[in-house]
Amino acid sequence: MRVDLLTREYPPEVYGGAGVHATELTRALRRLIDVRVRCFGAERAEHGTTAYSAPADLVAGNPALGFLGAGLRMADECTGADLVHSHTWYANTAGHVAARLHGIPHVMTAHSLEPLRPWKAEQLGSGYGLSRWMERTSALGADGLIAVSRAMRQDILDVYPEIDPARVHVIHNGIDTGVFQPDDSTAALERYGVDPDRPYVLFVGRVTRQKGLQHLLRAAFHLAPEAQLVLCCGQPDTPEIAAEVAHLVEELSRTRTGVVRIDGMLDGSSVRQLLTRAAVFVCPSLYEPMGIVNLEAMACGTAVVATEVGGIPEVVEHDRTGLLVGYEPRPDGTGEPADPEGLARALADAVNRLLADPGLAAKFGAAGQERARDVFSWDQVARRTLDVYRSLTGAV
Repeated sequence: MRVDLLTREYPPEVYGGAGVHATELTRALRRLIDVRVRCFGAERAEHGTTAYSAPADLVAGNPALGFLGAGLRMADECTGADLVHSHTWYANTAGHVAARLHGIPHVMTAHSLEPLRPWKAEQLGSGYGLSRWMERTSALGADGLIAVSRAMRQDILDVYPEIDPARVHVIHNGIDTGVFQPDDSTAALERYGVDPDRPYVLFVGRVTRQKGLQHLLRAAFHLAPEAQLVLCCGQPDTPEIAAEVAHLVEELSRTRTGVVRIDGMLDGSSVRQLLTRAAVFVCPSLYEPMGIVNLEAMACGTAVVATEVGGIPEVVEHDRTGLLVGYEPRPDGTGEPADPEGLARALADAVNRLLADPGLAAKFGAAGQERARDVFSWDQVARRTLDVYRSLTGAV
């Protein structure tokens, strides 16, 4: 069986969980079947991988148009595939068109849903309407959909009630515990100015409203004074969110020491060391269908504090591998918290509880490492994904 996997992100251009998923799933599937990767961006040297650049004239009109144009070229070159598998709205239309052009099934993995991310309008402008159309059209036409959590499956059925529930399969994200495992070296801490003799609270994620970084920064005003706050920040979605976060970091730095901001993608060794040495890892997301980053922290033996949203409770077990903080969104559809100050206080209280009880944090960390190893693996994800492929192609 040959499957063409269509994705925006693929190494070395990976900036989020969907990119990690596409990378690891490809690696595991290639041990079982023929997988050709078609991604966006610069040319890749990897055998079996082809990259597509967005047409400059379309990008000038709107970034979403650029992805649509590149996706059409991607779809055209799927000749010979038995099935196409697309990831995120950027590549969903490529899968939708390829299925019709070549008469093959299309599987679509939903890592998030555009209608549930209203803040994307800040990033895409009028292209947000196009991204929603691209996702909706592809979802309604897909032969099979994979949801990365039970919560994500319910979101799909709520947002797109026309979809037959029998077409939606739950396959959780995985973690490579051979890569993500405890690394007690302090080299990364010393490189980035983190004091190894002081406990620190760690955030790793993009600077986007979805990840809730600004709410963690407000919570940090209430954290125990001995704790450092280390922020590993990906690229901001917009200049506005970048300015808001920069202002909060500056304001926080005037009230406490040990605020360390690290911008850009880090190498794997540095990420593992920072995760391992952290007293607490915090995931303050406002919307998170799964949250691979929590699995990465757990695999490194670190206790997690996270908001109780989306698929996070399917990964982080409250009072066993970490602490979950309740979250209530505003009723206006923006996704922002109904009580921002209450959320900040609740995050601070949960983090402070673990800072004050290192033994409990260590217990949670050990349980999280065991759960990551025993419940989530990419080989299991690949086998279950292959079962979906076979059900649609009739292959054995």
